[in-house]
Amino acid sequence: MRVGLGSLPAEPGGENEDFAATAPGAAVLLDGAGTSGAETGCKHGVAWFSATLGGLLLSTITAHPHRSLAACLADSIQVVRSLHEDTCDLTCRAGPTSTVVAVRAGAGVLQHLVLGDSSLLLAGKDGKTTVVTDRRLDDVGKRLRGPVDALPTGSPEHAVALAEYRDTLTSLRNRPGGFWIAGPDPQAAGHALTGAVPLEFLSSVTLLSDGASRLVDRFELATWQEVLAVLNSSGPDELIRRVREAEAGDPVGRRWPRGKARDDATVLHWVLS
Repeated sequence: MRVGLGSLPAEPGGENEDFAATAPGAAVLLDGAGTSGAETGCKHGVAWFSATLGGLLLSTITAHPHRSLAACLADSIQVVRSLHEDTCDLTCRAGPTSTVVAVRAGAGVLQHLVLGDSSLLLAGKDGKTTVVTDRRLDDVGKRLRGPVDALPTGSPEHAVALAEYRDTLTSLRNRPGGFWIAGPDPQAAGHALTGAVPLEFLSSVTLLSDGASRLVDRFELATWQEVLAVLNSSGPDELIRRVREAEAGDPVGRRWPRGKARDDATVLHWVLS
């Protein structure tokens, strides 16, 4: 087995709100989210939240191999909550949240969990690929993004429309009919997408934040098979370089409307055989 990890913040020298890590037989990737310019109620910040939750989750899923990934995530969210509920306002709608992708190998199977719009790419030994992505956030976003996508990314008008969009979006967070993401409520873990695949059928497992998967699912400049070929030949850094190249060619979102011209991008590529 071998693991390749690449991660870049949206802007050079900026804070990276993604988190990824591995342990023997397990891996996690979290993409932290917040509301830019809004009062979050939390003095720690998004990067602290995703890194703290990610570290706890990785230790929990390895220390308790017989507990489900969803139960481990719920426990980890509860612990993070206890670490700052006395100092921060966890009822604030703009508080830190995070997507979660987690995998754990054991007893001949790979268990997986996906919550939020990060992605899990499973490559089979037969050459086929399967992608697990929680599309509930995307589905909600498509209903609301029209005014945002009609404006140049980074313009004052875009900023105003984006703030309104995010305010409406947060009102639908962790609610039936909306979308689910890791935040202060452990019950969100019960809404994650989970499954298991026999290890004997897999050649590699890749965890991607949406800042890295946009080469496929937003820009449509590559297929998942092509992404896998890049990862196997050149590694995660090359995939992220190609994402940055595409973003640079469309700096104001004319070709690909998006909330952020650039986003934190993280890829964890775990080759099993």
